[in-house]
Amino acid sequence: MINKLETRARLIAGFLLLLLGGWVLHSYLALLAWAVVLAITTWPLYLRLLSNSKLHGHLTMAAVCLTLLIGAVILVPLGYGLSRLLQESESLGQMITDAQKVGIPPPAWLETIPAIGHWAKDAWMDFLGSSEAAKESLHMIGSGGAIKFTKEFASQLVQRFFGFLTTLLVLFFVYWHGDGLGRQVLTSCRKLFGENGVRYTNHATAAVRATVNGMLLVGIGKGLLLGAGYALAGLSHSAILGALTGIFAMIPYAAKLIFGSCSLVLIAEGHIAEGSALFVYGFIITLIADNYVRPWLIGGAVQLPFLWTLLGIFGGMENFGLLGVFLGPTLMAVLMSIWRDWIADAGKSA
Repeated sequence: MINKLETRARLIAGFLLLLLGGWVLHSYLALLAWAVVLAITTWPLYLRLLSNSKLHGHLTMAAVCLTLLIGAVILVPLGYGLSRLLQESESLGQMITDAQKVGIPPPAWLETIPAIGHWAKDAWMDFLGSSEAAKESLHMIGSGGAIKFTKEFASQLVQRFFGFLTTLLVLFFVYWHGDGLGRQVLTSCRKLFGENGVRYTNHATAAVRATVNGMLLVGIGKGLLLGAGYALAGLSHSAILGALTGIFAMIPYAAKLIFGSCSLVLIAEGHIAEGSALFVYGFIITLIADNYVRPWLIGGAVQLPFLWTLLGIFGGMENFGLLGVFLGPTLMAVLMSIWRDWIADAGKSA
């Protein structure tokens, strides 16, 4: 009786300590999960780096090199995008200054819009057509929260940057102690699920890598196809736009931000047919890639049915954001593996 009470007390104390630890780390759980996802995805590359004659056996140096490489791969494109955004913001500031002096005349194509062309031109003149109207409209926009939005954007940018540095720090330690952590995870899974726990762990690992591979392949494909579309539509810097689209396309449906903006630019310049055709072309590619190609690539690698892969991606994004793109299919793969084992055991017992 005393032994049972001691066992229950230990379980309750351990559970309470686990809850307390989770509460302490709850703000960093997403960052820890990102580090684990990156480590699982790049672990084969890390092992290959360790086998290099110059780094053979140097765990710390290999971990540092790969961590810095991953940081550069992610930060360099984002830094370029931010630099371009700053350049465009300077152009926007100059345009606002000119608008306050002489106003902004309506584009010639605005009046040619069927049914609402004259109304659209008059509305433009009321808001931006003269210096007085432009000053009043810009004042309304500024008082409506533009300055507040800019401050919040800068704050979020700084916060995300330090969060990314934290992820890289955790990633370094995961590389450094990866073998020991892997053995501990396998031991824990064996205790929870028996010998099948090793297979569940392998399925989860394969699902994470398949998700990353699917994102990369879909991103590259979208970048190439839409880059060709930008060139055909007559946009300058189509190769750079295609590369940015490929980066954004790794996130489901995020590529619409790029090709949608390019379409609006073309329409604003009077190229209505080219802009409309580019938007329809990009929408079709996004629809096919995110709803069919990506789930097929992920599900085929882990033997997960198409429907459950698709639901795992969408459900994961809805509940966990971008991190859910990885967690959703991984959870579905493990649950499907457990279900198949349960069905097999039920068939044997029958």
